[in-house]
Amino acid sequence: MQSSLDIYKKHTKKSAKMFERSKKYHISGVSHNIRFFEPYPFVTKSAKGKYLIDVDGNKYTDYWMGHWSLILGHVAPKITGEVKKQINNCWMHGTVNANTIEFSEVIQKAVPVAEKIRYVSTGTEATMYATRIARAKTGRKIIAKIDGGWHGYTTDLLKSVNYPFDQTESAGLTDEAHIVSIPYNNLEKSLSILESVKDDLAGVIIEPVLGGAGCIPATKEYLTGVQEFIHKNNSIFILDEIVTGFRFRFGCLYNTMNLDPDIVTLGKITGGGFPIGVICGKDEIMKITDINSNKRLDRSYIGGGTFSANPMTMTSGKAMLEFLKKNSGPLYKKIGKFGEQTRKELTKIFQDKVTVTGMGSLFMPHFLQNGVTDITNAEDAARCNTSILKKYHFEMIARDGIFFLPGKLGAISNAHTEADIKKLLEASERFAESM
Repeated sequence: MQSSLDIYKKHTKKSAKMFERSKKYHISGVSHNIRFFEPYPFVTKSAKGKYLIDVDGNKYTDYWMGHWSLILGHVAPKITGEVKKQINNCWMHGTVNANTIEFSEVIQKAVPVAEKIRYVSTGTEATMYATRIARAKTGRKIIAKIDGGWHGYTTDLLKSVNYPFDQTESAGLTDEAHIVSIPYNNLEKSLSILESVKDDLAGVIIEPVLGGAGCIPATKEYLTGVQEFIHKNNSIFILDEIVTGFRFRFGCLYNTMNLDPDIVTLGKITGGGFPIGVICGKDEIMKITDINSNKRLDRSYIGGGTFSANPMTMTSGKAMLEFLKKNSGPLYKKIGKFGEQTRKELTKIFQDKVTVTGMGSLFMPHFLQNGVTDITNAEDAARCNTSILKKYHFEMIARDGIFFLPGKLGAISNAHTEADIKKLLEASERFAESM
């Protein structure tokens, strides 16, 4: 039987040559570290609906969906139409524009904490500025984050991302002492750590679903317990909903969990597939960023960037959210049903070899080892057999024309069908039999 590696190499010869060219110009041949996988990533030529098409003409049913940002699929008609109209008007202003105001009106109605909004171009920028605001507002320096929590490449939060979490993530970091890490879904240990630094604790940043570290939902008790401590300590409670915002419902997860964050960061789906990061905050918190009413030493100086609130992103984002609002009932029901079906059936297929995490339209199988039987935090996920997970994903790329970024969670879009889920499960059955 021909190996998956041989099949992949046979069908991606143009990609192999083009990736060799890419390595001449780009670090590791890529523009985002996680986009590389062995032996080389195929080179995409185009995408439409649920498909990626590479330079060799291979078509892949996509569950990566642009870092999970394309909830409607690639080149969604409702977005494309509005973007085409806007590009004829202008794709860059660098000034205050009507597009931004109209988009913000939609966001504010859907995300109550967004009493004031500042746009940037990436999620990394959004979380970077959110932590700066927390430090300025409280006059304290320490930010607490979750073991395994990923908030972009900002130096302010680049700690305890990869297991083992007590090792530094990168050379060139200068202030790791002012970042503390707490274990996900372990309230007792988390509160103990927070108590030990409370006098200089500016705030905590948490993902309600730990995306990059295993697609693990936080328990409601954990989030409310941390929130209670933070509010009593007069620190700032930041929810990173860059992955979860508009993924499960029209709005954010926090509305459904009796949470009262001070700042929420958004991205991904919110931009309709265009570059975006959004800092949404309460008036009383965000007013410290107003340079017109604060002296230099009293303000939190946050920016945007040359391309922040550009008319293309504002237009695509508004089109996305308006479509989701109008179709939220059937759309979220459909993709949520597919997600539930996928998690349930994968659990049956792999039996006690795998635990499947996720919620709604997100899912991720974990191949169990090292005595791990349940996945409640990033350490549980890291101790599973990630090599088999990557092999499982690669086999589907090579043999089935199904694309997951190897080792990462899957996201179902509105472009996927029942037949796609069936094909995914059939491929999984074959892999399970080969184990």
